[in-house]
This record gives sequence, C-alpha cells and structure tokens, in this order.
Amino acid sequence: MQKLNILAVSDSIGETAEQISRAVLRQFDVDNQNIIRFSHTDDKEKIDNIIKEAQRLNAVIVFTIVINEIKNYLIEKAKEKNIIAIDVITPLMNPLMEHFGLKPKESPGLLREMDERYFKRVEAIEFAVKYDDGKSTKGIKEADVVIIGISRTSKTPLSMYLANKNIKVANFPIVPEVEPPEEIFQINPKKIVGLTAEPEHLNRIRKERLKALGLKDNASYANMNRIIEELEYSINIMKKIGCKTIDISDKAIEETAGIILNWYKENNYK
Repeated sequence: MQKLNILAVSDSIGETAEQISRAVLRQFDVDNQNIIRFSHTDDKEKIDNIIKEAQRLNAVIVFTIVINEIKNYLIEKAKEKNIIAIDVITPLMNPLMEHFGLKPKESPGLLREMDERYFKRVEAIEFAVKYDDGKSTKGIKEADVVIIGISRTSKTPLSMYLANKNIKVANFPIVPEVEPPEEIFQINPKKIVGLTAEPEHLNRIRKERLKALGLKDNASYANMNRIIEELEYSINIMKKIGCKTIDISDKAIEETAGIILNWYKENNYK
C-alpha cells in the first residue's frame, strides 16, 4: 500500500486538525502513514503551496480554518485539483449557527488561548498552595504579589482568589517572635501588600477560630494586648519595607482583592 499522507491545515497552530486525523487513523490498520501540519495558514499564497504539496504527495487535506475567505479558497482550489479536503469545523458550526442564531467570530486560535489561560490559572493556584502561610521562602522572588500580615487577616483566601485571576501569590505570616524572611526586603516593595485590621475585628475573628477548634476563647491568641502587639510589629515591618497596606476590617475578600488587582495593574505587574 502506498504511503497515507494527511496535511493538517489550520489558520491557528493546527493541533486540532492533527489530533482528529490521528484519532481517525487509529481505526485503520495502516503502518505507512504520515501527518504533516501546516500552521497559521492565513493567506492564499500559503494555500497554493499546500495544494501543490497535496498533489505531490497524493495527500488528503484535513483543515480547521475559520476565516471564511481562506477556507473557501482552499475548498475551491482543492476541488479544481481533485484533492480531498475535509473541513472538520463547519459541519458542527453550521447547525449551531442555525439552531441558536449564533454568529462565528472567525478568529483563529481561540481554543489555544483558552487552554493557555486555563493552564496559567492552574499554575497560579498550585503556586498559591505551595507558598501559602510561609511554607517556603523560595517563591517570594517568583511571585507576582507577596501578601504579608498577622494571623487572621485573610492572607490565604486572598491568595486563592487572586490565583483564580492568574496571579501568582505567596503569603507570609508576620509574627513578633520570628524575623521576616530576608527575601521580603530584597524584592520590589511594589510587589508586596501588607494586610492590617482593627484590633476589635481580629479579636472577634480569633475567638471564633478558637471556638471552631474546640478551644477556650481566652487564649493568648485572642488576647487584645497580644493582638495590638502583633499589629504594631507588623505595621513597623510594612513601613520598613515601604509596601502598600490595606485595612481589611470592613472589607469582603472580593473588595480587598479588587484593590490589589487595581494596584497590581497600575504597577505593570501583568
């Protein structure tokens, strides 16, 4: 049997056309096969070259082209040269257009862009988990944003919220008995956000936390003097760093995250 050649053609990177071709070929017992990918096919000259290559190899063309002008040109030229050209997108797209009254964007590469955003978000979430609550200082220099603050200032939920916005966040607790990591003072202070709160707010939250753990709410963790001591220490650290500070006392997570996101964009950390 002669070699089975397929040209996977796309106005994006061509991965979909290639993968569909491979999936179909698995249904046949054919060893002598070859799939050649042609990416970013967005002008007629490229189509002409692909048609010539299909003639030379006696190949079948499988394509995912969404730009109508280029798609129609390929179909026309393939028909002229008696080349089989299989459109794997339009047969699904047309019924959706007719049934739902939709209009296609005709924009190549949307699936790839979506995948890239998805994987970037997953990466940011994994980063936030890895560098949550001071687990490691290694991520400080790699982070887009570093959040610092004393216990119960919403560092972790903010980190996860921002991670879902594709921002890599490391967060570190500020404790009077422990020196902050050196890396905090080595990076651009505009990458750091310090969280503070009113003592009464933290007192209330910490008491609730102790109750949830089945502990008495009169532990030093929720003691007002201890909270004030921690706040004063953390504020001094933040002043030393010269970073942005946010009082989270009367703010929802979304509101605080919005402030951080706006600040982040203003400082060109995109």
